Amino acid sequence: MSSFDDDAAAFEAAVPLSQRAMAARPAPYLDDLNPAQRAAVEALDGPVLMLAGAGTGKTKALTARIAHLLTTGRARPNEILAVTFTNKAAREMKERVARLLGHTIEGMPWMGTFHAISVKILRRHAELVGLKSNFTILDTDDQIRLLKQVIVAANIDEKRWPARQLAGIIDGWKNRAWTPGKVPASEASAFNNLGTELYAAYQQRLKDLNAVDFGDLLLHVLTIFQGHPDVLEQYQRWLRYILVDEYQDTNVAQYLWLRLLAQAHHNICCVGDDDQSIYGWRGAEVGNILRFEKDFPGANVVRLEQNYRSTPHILAAASGVIAGNAGRLGKTLWTEEEEGEKVRLIGHWDGEEEARWIGEEIEALQRGHRGAPVSLDDIAILVRASHQMRAFEDRFLTIGLPYRVIGGPRFYERLEIRDAMAYFRLSVSPEDDLAFERVVNTPKRALGDKAQQKIQLAARSNGLSLLDGARVLLSEGGLAGKGAGQLRAFIEGIDRWHAAVLRGDNHIALAETILDESGYTAMWQADKTPEAPGRLENLKELVKALEQFENLQGFLEHVALIMDNDTAETDEKVSIMTLHGAKGLEFPAVFLPGWEDGLFPSQRSMDESGLKGLEEERRLAYVGITRAERLCTISFAANRRVYGQWQSQLPSRFIDELPEEHVDVLTPPGLYGGGYGAAGMGGSAAGIEQRAASANVYNSPGWKRLQERSSARPVSQPRESRNSVIDLEAVSAFTEGDRVFHQKFGYGIVTGIEGDKLDVDFDKAGAKKIVARFVVAAAQADDIPF
Repeated sequence: MSSFDDDAAAFEAAVPLSQRAMAARPAPYLDDLNPAQRAAVEALDGPVLMLAGAGTGKTKALTARIAHLLTTGRARPNEILAVTFTNKAAREMKERVARLLGHTIEGMPWMGTFHAISVKILRRHAELVGLKSNFTILDTDDQIRLLKQVIVAANIDEKRWPARQLAGIIDGWKNRAWTPGKVPASEASAFNNLGTELYAAYQQRLKDLNAVDFGDLLLHVLTIFQGHPDVLEQYQRWLRYILVDEYQDTNVAQYLWLRLLAQAHHNICCVGDDDQSIYGWRGAEVGNILRFEKDFPGANVVRLEQNYRSTPHILAAASGVIAGNAGRLGKTLWTEEEEGEKVRLIGHWDGEEEARWIGEEIEALQRGHRGAPVSLDDIAILVRASHQMRAFEDRFLTIGLPYRVIGGPRFYERLEIRDAMAYFRLSVSPEDDLAFERVVNTPKRALGDKAQQKIQLAARSNGLSLLDGARVLLSEGGLAGKGAGQLRAFIEGIDRWHAAVLRGDNHIALAETILDESGYTAMWQADKTPEAPGRLENLKELVKALEQFENLQGFLEHVALIMDNDTAETDEKVSIMTLHGAKGLEFPAVFLPGWEDGLFPSQRSMDESGLKGLEEERRLAYVGITRAERLCTISFAANRRVYGQWQSQLPSRFIDELPEEHVDVLTPPGLYGGGYGAAGMGGSAAGIEQRAASANVYNSPGWKRLQERSSARPVSQPRESRNSVIDLEAVSAFTEGDRVFHQKFGYGIVTGIEGDKLDVDFDKAGAKKIVARFVVAAAQADDIPF
């Protein structure tokens, strides 16, 4: 071990000891802290839990603590271990510490994510776990490929027992720090009772390849620390002060990793909020933060409760909801901000109306109808499930309201939606070669690159579309085996669906038939990845969108037009994201739609995890409300289409947990048809939930505008065409040269007409192609209430 000792000596000499003599320097960063933050910063020795509520300045306190350790000479830069969950957070931490000190920091090698720091340790001691120091870190695709090899080698049907499913199981075991020999008997039945055997085989293959996956980075370091006390002692001596951000998000492996490093000196400061632990589905254990005082007896618990983000009404609403969780460490958020507006609560008849109303409200905020104008960049819509985004995206694209989806592609840009739309396009226009190329082998039909090249050649040689080229190829025997049979079935399916389109069959039922008969729905049903359920929900949402049109052609044209209009560059955009993706962010105005039992709280979460799942859903509600700075609007719908069927919905149980004195109920009259609501479902609605269902007043500018417009313009989405084929001969109400007005683009002149679509040269927005029903004659514009 002489080389190890040499490394240790070199490491400890990396920074001159003279850097300890900084205690005499002034510490202006302390003057900018509130009393609780300062107490957390100055408690340098022993275990400290910084219990930091939403918006209480935890990052500020954490970085000030690092600066204080350096300024007082308690630690050199290389003696501080600061762990974050993202590289971005680590960079921000380093930059903020440098600003506090007034100079850049050199020699802080132990500031980064759990994985980044583990890589450094593992490269130094790789031989202790049978690896070489130049080991490879596999990405997800490589991991899946290797697991497929392991499954096939064990003579298991990979289609029935897919590699992605096994990858998820193994990742969960690694998060809980279980090596193959430590997986408990209660878990041994996983993956057809072969999970642990395949796990062991997979680990051996990784070792043979001198490779690791991300889960191994922590697991191997734990193995080294537990099996080699001398190595652990060295790191305990080197890393004299430990700081951990977002401690409530740690999993078991990360928890053990930290405990081992801190058990000698106990100089560990963990920053987190048990009320914001929302990642249990990916291995996070809220119990880690709840038992901190038990793990580290005598720990100093400092509560950061002064909020610098939200108004008192918003904080009180969030506190009222989270109080329903048991076993909390507890804190009371407060602020010096003015009261501001109460949290707004509104019920809608259905989800489409909810999207329309929110669009109206956002435009009212942007135009300053609710006080000072609010930039679109300062407005966010936070949904529980990604499939909820479709209604908002559709609405915003239709009215020209710019938006961005954070944390994922927009609805019509998602893989499964593009695939489904390609099938619909082929059914309407069989000569659509781009659509053919996209789905001819999706799902897999044994039509690889060579087979597709043959189809291309046959089509080009005969001057035909790819579909007809495929017919020629089959008739000439140019393709044999399984691929030929699958291609023939694919062609027959397109012919059958196209005939249904020409007959004018019900387009909603036809869309479902296309997705079923093509095998596309079954493909995702068989997929065991965590993303698959969400993709299936999105496909159901796509079929639901067809209800507002009379045929597939009209729907496809509508999507093409609105997506084309959306290509205009714009700086300001409304943000749409999931509640999980919003953690750590804040916006002046936040909309929280879909607060209905089953959707939020999620029925799946409650079914899988019981009370634990419900409490995590409640924490998610707390996170959502506390993203808002000045205006928070919660909404729910009385009816939603669930699994293809309209269902009456009950308002979320979280709504009844909102404190009445901090909420304005804005539900329009008659929402539940004369008292129909939670009580009408046989329940006993009480408090704010009952008020939300039966309120008879509403004075929002957006609602008034929506009501006044409904008589002049249908509130449903446009129906582009009323025939079984696109009607290009439709008579327009406008003529070239007419001056018209569009709600988003303003005034313009009609320069061209094609059916029910107009080419309009707008005064400010330039040339656009617009569906005629979205403009009015300029002379009528003054009658529209904005």
